[in-house]
Amino acid sequence: MRFSKLLKMAISSVLANKVRSFLTMLGIIIGIASVIVLVGMGEGTKQNISSQIESLGTNLITVNIMGRRNVSITTEELEKLKTKPGIKNMAPSMSQSVTVRSENESTSTTVEASTPSYSTIRKLNVSSGRFINEDDVESRYRVAVIGVDTANKLFNNTNVVGESVNINGAAFLIIGVLEKQGTSMAGSGDDRLIIPITTAQRFFKNTQIRTFYIEAESKDKVSQAMGYLTLFMNNKFNNDTDSYRVMDQSSLLATASSASDSMTGMLSGIAAISLLVGGIGIMNIMLVSVIERTKEIGIRKAIGAKRRVILMQFLLESAGISSFGGILGVASGYGAAYIAEKFFSTTVVISNKVVLGAFIFSVLVGVIFGMYPADKASKLSPIEALRFE
Repeated sequence: MRFSKLLKMAISSVLANKVRSFLTMLGIIIGIASVIVLVGMGEGTKQNISSQIESLGTNLITVNIMGRRNVSITTEELEKLKTKPGIKNMAPSMSQSVTVRSENESTSTTVEASTPSYSTIRKLNVSSGRFINEDDVESRYRVAVIGVDTANKLFNNTNVVGESVNINGAAFLIIGVLEKQGTSMAGSGDDRLIIPITTAQRFFKNTQIRTFYIEAESKDKVSQAMGYLTLFMNNKFNNDTDSYRVMDQSSLLATASSASDSMTGMLSGIAAISLLVGGIGIMNIMLVSVIERTKEIGIRKAIGAKRRVILMQFLLESAGISSFGGILGVASGYGAAYIAEKFFSTTVVISNKVVLGAFIFSVLVGVIFGMYPADKASKLSPIEALRFE
């Protein structure tokens, strides 16, 4: 029997029970759609993280002091380190959670303390007013640059230059408002205050610098700058590399991408279980179909149908169900991705390779789980099949 005729018979058998066939496909549809959407969301998240990290500059290096060792790095040491080859700029940083009050409102936020170069290194701009300057640092002025979210919480508007806020009981003058930063993996960039580091050291009674940011002269000079930084930190901490961490943007990006890939892989594996459940459903319904059509199989065998013809027909039916389910699953995946982007502000990046791979996997599921029912149908004895009631 020609393959085209077998294919037509398989399609007719599937279409003869539309509702049952659709319910059988449901596991495949859900599985394919889930894989497409979850992998797409994972890729979208990875893309967002990459763009956020790269927006900080490819020549940014971050140094963090870990643990509770009482080893302090002074501003003088940082100034000396700044003269090393490959290092263009440097900014120490301190941060602390505080309660901030205006005349009528109060909120909890983060105070960051640094120097004027912090704005250049971290790509920060002000929408009004100005950033802290050298005079503010040298004179330990109580001035602050405020994020737009913090300004809205305290004053219900962002036109707040010249206003005063109370930070843990002390009055600070607002000299600038930051441009809107948005939310990144580190949290909101708009809910914060930035004050001079010397003011913070006196105010919080803490002179330890545990974080500082370095701007290399160029992307090509990052390795050179990191070499000097690592040497400095090794000397400071007696080669105890667990006491500090030096990271550039490429290592940070690699870490973030690895975490994102692991999460995407885990979610995709969970979604793929639906495909296996769908395959079990196909096998179950095909076994039912074999029982229902036992007499038909007996008649066909009695008039000369070969075993491989019966086997091929049932395999085509199983593969047809999974293929139709795969097509509907792909369409559902694109639809779900559109809804996620439109209504939930989620970035979904759909890869054609993922779509093709998911569809091929769905077809293979149908073939593999359809093998046993097809083999059972092809091995039926014509005499026993004709006697079946």
